[in-house]
Amino acid sequence: MAKPGPDTLPERAVSLARWGARIGLLGGSFNPAHEGHRHLSLIALRRLKLDIVWWVVAPQNPLKSADDMAPLERRLAHARDVAAHPDIVVSAIETELGTRYTVDTIAALKRRFPVAHFVWLMGGDNLAQFHLWRRWQTIASLVPIGVIARPGFTSRALASPAAQAMKDARVRDAAHLADHAPPAWTFIQERLDPASATALRNRGVWR
Repeated sequence: MAKPGPDTLPERAVSLARWGARIGLLGGSFNPAHEGHRHLSLIALRRLKLDIVWWVVAPQNPLKSADDMAPLERRLAHARDVAAHPDIVVSAIETELGTRYTVDTIAALKRRFPVAHFVWLMGGDNLAQFHLWRRWQTIASLVPIGVIARPGFTSRALASPAAQAMKDARVRDAAHLADHAPPAWTFIQERLDPASATALRNRGVWR
């Protein structure tokens, strides 16, 4: 039997998507994955009542330099070690979809799994610069967005251009976010995890 490729989703993840499950999508370079990613995912599973979270490991993040980017296979392997949870799956599905930008990845996943209830997940640090993402308004029109607070970014996140533009679409009842037609987003404030991929690289932990 051929070894599954980096873009392969586990059979259970595919079955859940075809069944119409609530699926959180956490994208990024994961260079490296860390406990902050796991912490965010576990909060999302619980507070947003998700069935599963998919970590979408990007071959190359368009907003980041490739100079210090570890090889995809290494980032995937490390992400799986960090995730270590039956309801968190790790994949480089963008290599199969042929997408590079989040907006295109989400659109492709919605076409492939039309009954799935996808929710885009991000930390408060990403909300603070969400307005810089390619076609961010389209992303907000495609899926609900669950934002989890990150240390030092709550004020900047909630005052950001994207948050202000979407203020009328903010949902206070996080548990039902997946049921809302987009645009819809929520902000979840819980115990903060200080882990940071940038800090890990700067400390020489990840090379």
